[in-house]
Amino acid sequence: MSLFITLSKLEENRKYHLGRLLILLLEFSKKGNAKEIEGLTKLAKLDFLLRYPQYLERALIAVNKIKAYVKIREHERTSVESKMVRFKYGPWDYRYREFINLLVGLDLVYLRLESRSYRIGLTIRGIEVAEALAKTEEFSDIAARVKLLRRNFDWNGSRLKDFIYKTFPEIGDMQYGQQIL
Repeated sequence: MSLFITLSKLEENRKYHLGRLLILLLEFSKKGNAKEIEGLTKLAKLDFLLRYPQYLERALIAVNKIKAYVKIREHERTSVESKMVRFKYGPWDYRYREFINLLVGLDLVYLRLESRSYRIGLTIRGIEVAEALAKTEEFSDIAARVKLLRRNFDWNGSRLKDFIYKTFPEIGDMQYGQQIL
């Protein structure tokens, strides 16, 4: 029975990750004509700041947005629903490709290859689902933080990577594959 409970919790966790990514894509698709996030690198860096609100708070201070408010619940300061790892280009979750493929398979997201990078966008169905999720109580903190991200960190992936390593030097000092706490 414990294996079943463990597996069901993993499934719930996956749904949470997919929902969070949909809301992130929704907010960044509102930007002008782009309607897409340019590559997994940018998606991963934005998701890092979203998943680790204490780092988002520090990032806002680093760009002199002290008045911007990040609602951080006490348990979020000491725990993260699942940790990311230090990777060559910054924080990373090895499941991004799995998550994106699941969202594509559900007809919520599309991928478009441009040059050597994928552009990630929402389908019409994906927009509808993401808008509905963003209005739920479960995702209200995520939706609010994503708005802060777009207003303050709508940069290309390379600039985000450089900013993260400069602002959080402890991440650059970690070994590849080490969990970010």
